[in-house]
Amino acid sequence: NEARTTATRDGKTPLCCQGNATKARGRAGQQLASAGTFRVVKEPLAFLRVLEWLFAIFAFATCGGYSGGLRLSVDCANKSESDLNIDIAFAYPFRLHQVNFDAPTCEGKRRETLSLIGDFSSSAEFFVTIAVFAFLYSLAATVVYIFFQNKYRENNRGPLIDFIVTVVFSFLWLVGSSAWAKGLSDVKIATDPDEVLLLMSACKQQSNKCLPVRSPVMSSLNTSVVFGFLNFILWAGNIWFVFKETGWHSSGQRHAADTMEKQSSGYNQGGYNQDSYGPAGGYNQPGSYGQVGDYGQPQSYGQSGPTSFANQI
Repeated sequence: NEARTTATRDGKTPLCCQGNATKARGRAGQQLASAGTFRVVKEPLAFLRVLEWLFAIFAFATCGGYSGGLRLSVDCANKSESDLNIDIAFAYPFRLHQVNFDAPTCEGKRRETLSLIGDFSSSAEFFVTIAVFAFLYSLAATVVYIFFQNKYRENNRGPLIDFIVTVVFSFLWLVGSSAWAKGLSDVKIATDPDEVLLLMSACKQQSNKCLPVRSPVMSSLNTSVVFGFLNFILWAGNIWFVFKETGWHSSGQRHAADTMEKQSSGYNQGGYNQDSYGPAGGYNQPGSYGQVGDYGQPQSYGQSGPTSFANQI
């Protein structure tokens, strides 16, 4: 206590207070560092990556998690042979040719096994695969931007790889979304209740009544196509911000600056500020009006002309 009092009187900070102050400064530094680290998210490059991450989740969730169905009714002329609730369920990846269902033939108790038409798994799986990989890359890139920004900008390799991957994903999103949009339209046709009724032999007889009871709900699949094209817009728009991080952009700026400097120096050397009207050969040249045969020289009218006239006399 006496040492603390003496140190305080001498104007020095006690050792205990110095330790607390050091800890406080350390905590404040950590808070400032974390705030500066996450400030990167506010920049367009990282902010668009976060949006790409979210939109990729919505894209593969709305498509890959889909399951739907339709219900049909077949009312035979013989009511005992009717089936008013024929449920047909289907889901991702939309291999409809593997979806089987039973339907009455209205010919006794015999029933027939039918299947839907079409296999649209290629476009659907391609779309979901792009969404999953885009989700993983966006997440990894965001982590790099936030926690490893110095290493990312240490050399041109990181931005260059990021630029190439962004261009590739932009192209894949455009192709995948277009293919899935076409595949979805085909799925809608193949699962249309009116089209499915045409597959049943009982519905080809006018004495039987075939009606659709419930149509499949395709709202989530429509949303997946929208998110696919939104992802394309995001990735294509982010190409510019990733390109600005590469050495190509900086070298292009240096080349433009060098060109402007050369043009400006060319105007200063070979333009109106040169010696074209000065000592090199304009109106102020020493040989034009000042020396050889001009009005200001004694050689023109002061020597040769009067001397020859006097000799003649």
